[in-house]
Amino acid sequence: MLGVGWLLSPEPWLWDQSANEILLKTSFEKLFSVPINRALPDYLNLSYTFFGWWIVSIGMLILSFTIVTRLGTLLARVLIGFVLLIILIGLTIIEKMYIPTSPFLYLTWGAWILWVISVWAGIQLQKHDA
Repeated sequence: MLGVGWLLSPEPWLWDQSANEILLKTSFEKLFSVPINRALPDYLNLSYTFFGWWIVSIGMLILSFTIVTRLGTLLARVLIGFVLLIILIGLTIIEKMYIPTSPFLYLTWGAWILWVISVWAGIQLQKHDA
């Protein structure tokens, strides 16, 4: 859903404005007022649109894998859990290093909670099947 939001928003970089301005050490207003940065909003729009499509694509791949396999085998559960673990570790490191004031951190922590629940449920399912 976040990916779709970035795709549809006319200025998606403003979703995280305060964290971005802290990272850049300047305001967007100042940044865009410099003549050399005239095309920067278009570039940011392109970057966020690409990022939005990337997020939507990854989400569709995960959803497709989950629907097809129903995560019915240990291999399917381990693979999806491992891939999501790597994604979450990377996101958490990037957010903590570059945008520690971002409200998106709360979404990442929510994703961690869902990942833990998923791994726990997979373990319980394995016990039940044994």
